[in-house]
Amino acid sequence: MFQNLTNKGFDVVIRNHAGAIFSVDFPAQAQELEDVLLQMTIPAADLVGSGGGEAKSTQWLRNELYKKGWPKHNFEFKSFLDGNEQLSMSHEIDHVRRADAGTIACEIEWNNKDPFFDRDLENFQRLHAQTAISMGVIITRGKSLQDNMRTIIQDCLTKHNVVDEGDLMHHFDMKDRTARQRDAVKRMTDRQIPFADAFAKQFTSDKFGTATTHWSKLKERIDRGVGNPCPMLLIGMPASIVIP
Repeated sequence: MFQNLTNKGFDVVIRNHAGAIFSVDFPAQAQELEDVLLQMTIPAADLVGSGGGEAKSTQWLRNELYKKGWPKHNFEFKSFLDGNEQLSMSHEIDHVRRADAGTIACEIEWNNKDPFFDRDLENFQRLHAQTAISMGVIITRGKSLQDNMRTIIQDCLTKHNVVDEGDLMHHFDMKDRTARQRDAVKRMTDRQIPFADAFAKQFTSDKFGTATTHWSKLKERIDRGVGNPCPMLLIGMPASIVIP
């Protein structure tokens, strides 16, 4: 399953028999997911312009899934004892795909704080225990994308001949940068570090740091058993989908 994604550099981990469930009960839905991801590209300029937030390309991913019948959904769960409500919970899921055989829940964690993975996995566990979903899917930044983010940003600025903050605002549709962010870059350029290098170091540390949602943080939780025994598919977006 999902060999085409693996061939293109995506990180793919299948847990708790999710592969068998996909192949028997959800082959069409597996193909939908793979087809959308194989079409995905991220211009490097989008990574800078988004300011670390969700790039236009990841918004495209969400929209393509919506078009294929993977809408957002809020699961509501209540328990009663002798007519009295004992517990009420709700779980909003980014994308839910319903089929005759069951339901798939999918979360896209592009760039949140890494505890969001705990929330997602624990939600999958609870929803699976209540037979509300058959499996969970999480899509996040892959290892190669995370490891190469600084170089990607640096090369992008070099390509656009960005040598100062003015050039940065001129070339990219960025949100306003804070004084702290500008000062951090200036301290490095004052030491004769090229602006592209200084900005890439500050920007990736600030916006795509180790405490955000990316492959290694997700894998840590899966290896600890968070979310078990819910069947799960984990997908990491690779550096190869970035267009210089």
